Amino acid sequence: MQQFFRPVIQDALRSAGIETGQPVQIEKPASAKFGHFSTNIAFLSAKELGKNPRTLAQELIGHLRFPSGSIEKTEVAGPGFINFFLTPPFIMDSLGEVLRQGEAFGRGTSGNGEKAIVEYVSANPTGPLTIGRGRGGVLGDCIANLFEAEGYSVTREYYFNDAGRQMQILGESVRFRYLERCGRKVDFPDTHYQGGYIGDIADRIYQEQGDSLADTEGTGEFKSTAEAIIFSSIKKTLERLGIRHDSFFNEHTLYTPDENGATRNSRVIDALRQKGFIDEYEGATWFLTTKLGQEKNKVLVKSTGEPSYRLPDIAYHLTKYDRGFGVIVNVFGADHIDEYPDVIEALKILGHDTSRIRIAINQFVTTTVDGETVKMSTRKGNADLLDDLIDDVGADATRLFFIMRSKDSHLNFDVDLARKQSKDNPVFYLQYAHARICSLLRMAWSENGFNPEKLPDLALLKTLSSPEELQLALALLDFPDMVRSALRLLEPQKMVDYMHSIAELYHRFYQECPILKAEADTANARLLLSLATRQVLQNGFRILGISAPESM
Repeated sequence: MQQFFRPVIQDALRSAGIETGQPVQIEKPASAKFGHFSTNIAFLSAKELGKNPRTLAQELIGHLRFPSGSIEKTEVAGPGFINFFLTPPFIMDSLGEVLRQGEAFGRGTSGNGEKAIVEYVSANPTGPLTIGRGRGGVLGDCIANLFEAEGYSVTREYYFNDAGRQMQILGESVRFRYLERCGRKVDFPDTHYQGGYIGDIADRIYQEQGDSLADTEGTGEFKSTAEAIIFSSIKKTLERLGIRHDSFFNEHTLYTPDENGATRNSRVIDALRQKGFIDEYEGATWFLTTKLGQEKNKVLVKSTGEPSYRLPDIAYHLTKYDRGFGVIVNVFGADHIDEYPDVIEALKILGHDTSRIRIAINQFVTTTVDGETVKMSTRKGNADLLDDLIDDVGADATRLFFIMRSKDSHLNFDVDLARKQSKDNPVFYLQYAHARICSLLRMAWSENGFNPEKLPDLALLKTLSSPEELQLALALLDFPDMVRSALRLLEPQKMVDYMHSIAELYHRFYQECPILKAEADTANARLLLSLATRQVLQNGFRILGISAPESM
């Protein structure tokens, strides 16, 4: 409905000769007594125009030209708010657009085909995916879905961390377990990966190679074999959640010299040095962030010669600009909070438009089973694995639970609640609404011959006017605005809350408004309202990545 009001108000401003730099904002009042929608444009503009806000609001009302039959009344309230009351026939008639557009309802064109890249998961291939990584994966997947829904050309990317110290430790860990298989005595370091999967990889190498690698000093084959096996496992886990990627960017390419012997990493240091932001001391290479007002400089290359995370991350982001992405979205875990601002500052120093970068930080996840918190440690091998969670509660519950809290909030994943087949379980509650509608439509076909493929006259919707019907219809019409809002905030949780409200309103409508036992035209009109609800649920489920069961 935002798109209904905004052009009319903008035309009224021009007609009244009111020039303001304030944007036209449309909101839903907290109470129905203040109307269906309201705008505060008069209140916001009054000071710059030197006018009383209520007087300005009344002046603006005189220039509003809404379509005939759409507005029941318009009133000024409070310190200059303009409240709008829609007519019931207009509300219900507008609902026909849901059925006419079908799967396209809620899809926008604001992206206009612009290239957007959403990077998410990007877990080091040093072990199976943990539950903590799963939250970022689902968050990123839903954000990519939101961008696609608004007409962007989206690339989903996984930054494959196949370089650095952690990969070296992985190779060493497998080599030590392999030597044990060969009968050699090994003092396995506490600092290395101890999970059972390391032994499984060592077993595979031993089965294929015997003890032929026992005297090999390097870790190359151990690392490459482990990397391939683990990453294949990661992909399979993601597939179980419906998470896909279009491209995989290999970190090692940032360390690969070109024909001039320069790497992407070294070119970053050279470029920052030219700008006066690089110095060497204490055997390390430093990014002089104190010049930016920070308390300490940041290491780009350690005294060991190993780059810190910041250097390859800067180089990697430069490739995103080189590839022509107009929108760059990074979905990070909370452990990146201190790092990513330095990456953005470096890109800004190098002359890039950092307003194109958007960051979504998801907070940590804890898991409770029978009221007890499960402790996780990938290194120690007792991590709470994402595969185990999916086995336990299913892919749909796993996805929805990861995003039913704001990304900025710590998430406690209650496994017992996710297992429940009751309305207490949020995913069950949502899917039950869809299944209930499907059951209703089957009965309508059997008893009344109602065919969803050959709809009756949509004008029948205008005969509905009960509070339950109008509330549900207005909520359904909010769907496109909710998609845009969730995208603007990079917050799929807004969609979860909205879908829950749709399910709640439908269940209330179903209880209060007889459908199949109503008079024929009323029954058909309420079936159309049910169909529109089913369509919005399906469209929302598609963005959230959960299934729409027809029976439960």
